[in-house]
Amino acid sequence: MDAILAGITGFLAQMVDGALGMGYGITSASLLLATGAAPAVVSASVNFAQLGTTLASGASHWRAGNVDRRFVPRLAIPGGIGALTGATVLSALSTSAARPVMSLLLVTLGTVVLIRFLTRRIGAPEGTTPAPRSRVLGPLGLVGGFVSATGGGGWGPVVTSTLLSTGRTAPRTVIGSVSASEFVVTVCASVGFLLGLGLGGFPILLIAALMLGGVLAAPIAARLAGRLPARILGIAVGGLIITLNISPALSALGAGSTLTLVVQAVVSATLLGLLAVAVVRHRRQGGRTHVEVPLEDTVRAEDADGPVPAKA
Repeated sequence: MDAILAGITGFLAQMVDGALGMGYGITSASLLLATGAAPAVVSASVNFAQLGTTLASGASHWRAGNVDRRFVPRLAIPGGIGALTGATVLSALSTSAARPVMSLLLVTLGTVVLIRFLTRRIGAPEGTTPAPRSRVLGPLGLVGGFVSATGGGGWGPVVTSTLLSTGRTAPRTVIGSVSASEFVVTVCASVGFLLGLGLGGFPILLIAALMLGGVLAAPIAARLAGRLPARILGIAVGGLIITLNISPALSALGAGSTLTLVVQAVVSATLLGLLAVAVVRHRRQGGRTHVEVPLEDTVRAEDADGPVPAKA
């Protein structure tokens, strides 16, 4: 039964990632955590399942010319250190202590996704020379890697969204370089969980089912990419992640049951309101999906045929 749930989780998470350009890790982690799985097992399973996908994604961006070699080591090295540290810390925590910590992180990441799709961030125009700064990339990679390991995902929402919001670098260069760096982060997180949990701590069947679900969903998600209203989906996914994790997060903050119910009701009503507004706006725009597609989806479309040449 656990394997079946993991397979469904992997399928749904890949559908989200394929449609939005981010969200596989935090979506699958939230869904697995909701089934009662231990936080360290959840994050370890997600990171191992992502080894193949992050390698393929990074290679695709490299072939498409979306990767700046100056970015990658400055993000990947501190990101790997952060991921190794995060995996070690999460492995050492008891389930009762780790669950609220992971839930708090996932609520934060869900909020990041929600804001990302509520406010379309505009990056620098194509052709802009990237200007990576070690004093920014190093700490950002360290935090992103730590969050990715302890939260079961979040490298993209934390690192990509932050760099896109600065507007200093062409969007496809940011996304390609961050994606290429993510493989190193995933490897280091997996090593950390391997050292912390040991071989006996890895649910091989769960990992295989999670990976299989993602593989089965990949071609379907690829066809849907850019065809669905990404803003509506992003708000829905961000809201789902927040809703799944808000209760244990509030408990970790010491909230009583009554306060938790009130906050859950307010949050749910607010999220539904935001979703309704997004749907109304989409309909007023005549259902034009391309208006809603964020920069991540544009870059994914470019991967198939290489970079799109700049207009004269």
